[in-house]
Amino acid sequence: MIRFVLIPLAFVAAPALAQEAEIDCANAMTQTEINICAGRDYKAADEDLNLVYQSAMAVAKEWDLGLSEDLCCASEALREAQRAWIPYRDKVCEATGFLVRGGSMEPMIVARCLENITRRRIEDIRAVYELN
Repeated sequence: MIRFVLIPLAFVAAPALAQEAEIDCANAMTQTEINICAGRDYKAADEDLNLVYQSAMAVAKEWDLGLSEDLCCASEALREAQRAWIPYRDKVCEATGFLVRGGSMEPMIVARCLENITRRRIEDIRAVYELN
């Protein structure tokens, strides 16, 4: 029975995805378009963060090689810091969204917050691990 419900939903979602792909974010006019573009910008920042994190983790693992067991481990510290940072980012941006809770601007406000905090995290990681 579920199979019959899901198939029509796929046909509804496909046109929406096609329309989303056609949005020119440099000329976004509607709130929906602006929300979609803000989401794209956050997604790009998150992808950048993942690349920087991987590079930082490689550096941290190199540092671990030179440490005694009682001073170890830079890589674990980075991993734990990142795991702690993610819920912080999410809650800060959730709280920021309450400025316009339930309004059409809320997705944009939250996505811009996520992007900004993520970009700052990228810079923080680059500074500590001396990544360019």
